[in-house]
Amino acid sequence: MMDQAGLESVLTRMTGQPRVVCGGSGSTPVPLLTVVDRCLKKWRLACINAPIGVPTRKGIVHETVFIGPGSRHADTLEYVPCRLSLAPRLYEDRLAPDILILHTSAPRNGTVSMGIEVQVLPAALESAKRRGALIIAQVNPNMPYVFGDGIVDVDDIDIGVSVDAPLPTAAMPPAGPAAQQIGELVASRVPAGATLQVGIGAVPDAVVAMLPGDRTYGVWTELLTDSVRLLEQTHRLDERPVTGTFAMGTPALYQWLDDNPRVQLLRCEKTNNPNSIAAQPRMASVNTALQVDLFGQVNATRVRGKIHSGIGGSTDFLVGAMHSPGGQALIAMLSWHPKADCSTIVGLLDSPASASQPSAVVTEQGVADLFGRSQEEQARHLIDDAAHPDARHDLWRRAAELSLA
Repeated sequence: MMDQAGLESVLTRMTGQPRVVCGGSGSTPVPLLTVVDRCLKKWRLACINAPIGVPTRKGIVHETVFIGPGSRHADTLEYVPCRLSLAPRLYEDRLAPDILILHTSAPRNGTVSMGIEVQVLPAALESAKRRGALIIAQVNPNMPYVFGDGIVDVDDIDIGVSVDAPLPTAAMPPAGPAAQQIGELVASRVPAGATLQVGIGAVPDAVVAMLPGDRTYGVWTELLTDSVRLLEQTHRLDERPVTGTFAMGTPALYQWLDDNPRVQLLRCEKTNNPNSIAAQPRMASVNTALQVDLFGQVNATRVRGKIHSGIGGSTDFLVGAMHSPGGQALIAMLSWHPKADCSTIVGLLDSPASASQPSAVVTEQGVADLFGRSQEEQARHLIDDAAHPDARHDLWRRAAELSLA
């Protein structure tokens, strides 16, 4: 192990504008990024879904396929549109690391675990080893030892720095009446033995909470949250391994993940490969969105035309689920945006679509089945079955202008 002063002595010898690759979300090694920032005048940060707290000053270029809250106000931001299933390829060249910082568990039997985020990091580690890049581990006793593709031999790490810090958490938000209604509608469409992919937030949590207690399900997902832990505790998971690529939630979730042979976090080119998703029986993919237009196009990435997040894995799971035997891809969202005070069902998107043609769109108003319908039928179902009543008159007028009515 090396202390932070020793790490500074190594970093200050680096020249140019090196690229630092690290995990994002709850796994971002913020303490060591702060050390990097003290030592390097100019550098590049490649981090997916960077949290608040990462350095953002002038001289740092943020590079990412998914913009997190820590990158939205960076001095310089380079967004690289890419599905998460393909993002690992970028670390071979476009985002090849000069420095790789992993946030790991404490060592066990000569290995450490990447813990709650695997995602693109195995690909970045392989690239770093090929290139002779500097590989650093922020070794944290609070990081759970999670099985899967995130197990790293300690001999592959050049420098280990001990940092005893609590992991960021995300509490389960309370579900209001609208979210509960959406949860009931989605849960009613999910058959016994289905394979689940759900995201984070009040609506996905409500979906899981509403699944019948006398059925069991599998989990093949991108993000593992406390809702999956609760499925296990209420005996609604079948014998299949619980599979994801990263996790975010409460301390109880992290405790459940630690040394749990039921759970595997795999690299995202496996979890998000549409072929792998399609191989799961009765795949039920549930994602949310900012807008859906009358052509079934989905906007989950842009606000007023400006990129807000990224493509992520929603397209991977939409395509994969639609090809799964008995599978379905559902967009679950409120019919009215509470902050923007506007309908989430719109006539035509005014920015690029992040996905299109899900099986159905579910709001608290009802379910608009889209697959197999003509474009005119799709528009009618979206307006009559999913849109907020206050928006329907304007949507019918817009449908006529678009030759959909």
